[in-house]
Amino acid sequence: MSEKRKDYISWDEYFMGVAKLAAHRSKDPNSQVGSCIVSTDNKILSIGYNGFPRGCSDDIFPWSREGETLDTKYVYVTHSELNAILNFRGGSLEGSKMYVTLFPCNECSKAIIQSGIRELIYGDDKYAGTPQVVASKRMLDAAGVHYRRYIPTGRSITISV
Repeated sequence: MSEKRKDYISWDEYFMGVAKLAAHRSKDPNSQVGSCIVSTDNKILSIGYNGFPRGCSDDIFPWSREGETLDTKYVYVTHSELNAILNFRGGSLEGSKMYVTLFPCNECSKAIIQSGIRELIYGDDKYAGTPQVVASKRMLDAAGVHYRRYIPTGRSITISV
């Protein structure tokens, strides 16, 4: 009898990998963010990435970061976390966990809390000192949503398409 393979990826590597892959669907020229929501028994429930809402053409709406408010992406783009929550077509997300490539803003944290997600595993926290992320962490702490940074293993996986 042979032994099982020992170099398989962990659940964290797998689900963060799915979130990172989802981020590659984003057409945003500056920030590509992906999310993956997972059940308590490690089943993928939903995936999302940052982009415009359905019916809002990414050829017509702006991708700019600067300019008049209505000429920037910020008032139109739906973040990956909210997209993943809205893409879910099952019953409840209560008790689930979310893998996200970038720590969520305050608005997405509200949706995470309200949807019942109990754990958040994030990749990057490059906006840590901003009011949006400070508020996000305050709300997550108050609501008892556990969050932790994903620690990369350095393992590389190549996907050929």
